[in-house]
Amino acid sequence: MIKHIVMWKLKDFAEGVDKASNAQKVKQLLEQCAGIVPGMHAFEVALAQPGLEATYDVVLYSEFESRAALDAYQHHSAHVALKPFISAVRQDRQCMDYEIA
Repeated sequence: MIKHIVMWKLKDFAEGVDKASNAQKVKQLLEQCAGIVPGMHAFEVALAQPGLEATYDVVLYSEFESRAALDAYQHHSAHVALKPFISAVRQDRQCMDYEIA
């Protein structure tokens, strides 16, 4: 099993709107990728919530049965299509993939 976790810190203003609007759009775009490839077991997108600690604005937590399933997700046209928007609105990105038995 491969866990794939990505966090984005968004710009205060980008693509003509504020951070909160862009965070919602990033969440909506990512959620469209849930279940797009076989072997995806978990896919959760969350936004930073007032009153809870968060150093990033958007987080993706996902699990894949294999590296091949993760690679299929990474190269899927739906995933590739959202990258330009996310790149335009993000200030920073952190990612960690790790394998568990």
